Amino acid sequence: MNNITLIGMPGVGKSTIGVVLAKILGYQFIDSDLLIQKQEKRRLSDIIEQEGYAGFMKIENRVNAAIDVDDTVIATGGSVVYCEDAMKHLKSVGTVVYLKLSLESLSKRLGNLKGRGVLLKEGQTLKDLYEERTPLYEKYADIVVDEEGKNLEASLYAVLEILKEKESN
Repeated sequence: MNNITLIGMPGVGKSTIGVVLAKILGYQFIDSDLLIQKQEKRRLSDIIEQEGYAGFMKIENRVNAAIDVDDTVIATGGSVVYCEDAMKHLKSVGTVVYLKLSLESLSKRLGNLKGRGVLLKEGQTLKDLYEERTPLYEKYADIVVDEEGKNLEASLYAVLEILKEKESN
């Protein structure tokens, strides 16, 4: 299986980079958050509000663990790294790329976290979320791409270069 799964914090550009990466590689593109919304017939923020944190995690784990595709770039939701079944599956069907960005840069990019459908526990801040998720992103990543100071094109180029290097090894 030669899929490429993009993981990382909300706002790092998983969907944006994913679409362009898929075009360049001649791959399909899937945004797993949109897949969740389609299967559940409701928005992420509504699912989180109605099902709560644990309920959303069950849905996210189920949907991501069932993705069955080839030659596809998969942009995941930032919280997918909490879903062990999903992450094992995604690693087994391709390369997992962690798009890494500093907390400072993320703070500038992100507006209203709840409006974006970001999964937050009660009282949790962006800093808390960042510190909690970073070790998980690093744990599951086959490749880490540091996006600090890069625009979309530079980030995309960095991903392509690292994928080429990985192929030639």
